[in-house]
Amino acid sequence: MSLTKISNNSLSGITTLPASIPTGALTLLSTQTASASASIEFTSGIDSTYDSYVFKFINIHPATDNVDLDFQCSTDGGSTYGVTVTTTNFRAQHKEDGTGGSVAYSTSRDLAQSTAFKNLATNVGNGNDECASGMLQIFNPSSDTFVKHFIATCNNITNQEYSKEEFNAGYFNTTSAIDAIQFKMGSGNIDDGIIKMYGVS
Repeated sequence: MSLTKISNNSLSGITTLPASIPTGALTLLSTQTASASASIEFTSGIDSTYDSYVFKFINIHPATDNVDLDFQCSTDGGSTYGVTVTTTNFRAQHKEDGTGGSVAYSTSRDLAQSTAFKNLATNVGNGNDECASGMLQIFNPSSDTFVKHFIATCNNITNQEYSKEEFNAGYFNTTSAIDAIQFKMGSGNIDDGIIKMYGVS
């Protein structure tokens, strides 16, 4: 079998890619804006169309001080939330006055075969200048063969005036398709903020 040499000139002549080649492009599927909302739920559009989905949360501001932004998944279209999940968490933080810088694994923030809601951002303050922003990506949620992996990162201003970057990852231990996701605060409403859902092609 002979090998074909590819040159810069031949690559520059490509104007379109076949649809079967993944590009990593994000397609905006849904936008929801909180307004004193008990939760934000995405109950449609999570299907086999895309191999992974990205959720971007922008300036999530809680009504209650010192609360966590949490999420959980559903396999029944959002009728119930509580898929068994195992997770890990570590964080880096630094205080506004220049003290308290640290990086640490958070044993109190991981879950082991739990049906609880998973923290994405913790100790979020409700001051006018305090909120949380970040992203969550879930992989192949429609698979009926494998568990559903996710990764997430979030930065927030805590009620103790820390900038806290949190890194979460894990898997939902189900071979049923995940078809809905709910975001909520650990206590009280989401006063304000935007969550966008994208499909990754």
